[in-house]
Amino acid sequence: MALPNKKILVVDDDHKIVELAKMYLEKDGYRVVTAYDGRAALERARRDKPALIVLDLLLPEMDGRDVCRALRAESSVPIIMLTARAEDADKLVGLELGADDYITKPCNFRELVARVRAVLRRTYARDNEPAEAISIGDLTIDFTAHEVRLGERVVELTPSEFEMLAFLAHSPGRTWTRSQILDQVFGEAYEGYERSVDMHIKNLRRKIEADPQNPVYVQTVFGVGYKFRRRDDAN
Repeated sequence: MALPNKKILVVDDDHKIVELAKMYLEKDGYRVVTAYDGRAALERARRDKPALIVLDLLLPEMDGRDVCRALRAESSVPIIMLTARAEDADKLVGLELGADDYITKPCNFRELVARVRAVLRRTYARDNEPAEAISIGDLTIDFTAHEVRLGERVVELTPSEFEMLAFLAHSPGRTWTRSQILDQVFGEAYEGYERSVDMHIKNLRRKIEADPQNPVYVQTVFGVGYKFRRRDDAN
């Protein structure tokens, strides 16, 4: 995996969590920069351009939700959101805002390191990707460039959104269950939950579909899962 840098930004108002995350990540070979409130996090992200951000949902000065919104408006940097509780609603908040993954507190820091590795692998690994592009209608998925275009416009996707779209597009017309998508895109060891797939698909459709309520490219197979539309079925 060829990272542009190995810098990770860790943001939490709990200094103990920040220091423990820093210790575990540095032991794994990453360079760690830190912030303890939302405004400092946004400034740090813009200045240091980290490879990934670990971001608490609840922060002083500027809420983690607002930090995530601001970052997503200007960058596709991978974000792992920290949530204080394990309820689905808290997880969905981060994913809806464009986070690539989440981890609940109290943190298992070994799991955090594993999640960081997995998200970075999905984001920056290129060697195993096919040197090809798929075009259907106005949509082009360029696997080599890791780029999606609608006509001439480049669509900014998060790493998780791109990987999910690329996975579905490789088997047009084939229906995949949510659990299969989790296993294939995030890895069998990933302890996610199936509604996170729905949230990534929802965000993806907002970006690539003219009418997200009536999708052309990523279609729902009710009671089963999702599929990418076959070329000969496209309008």
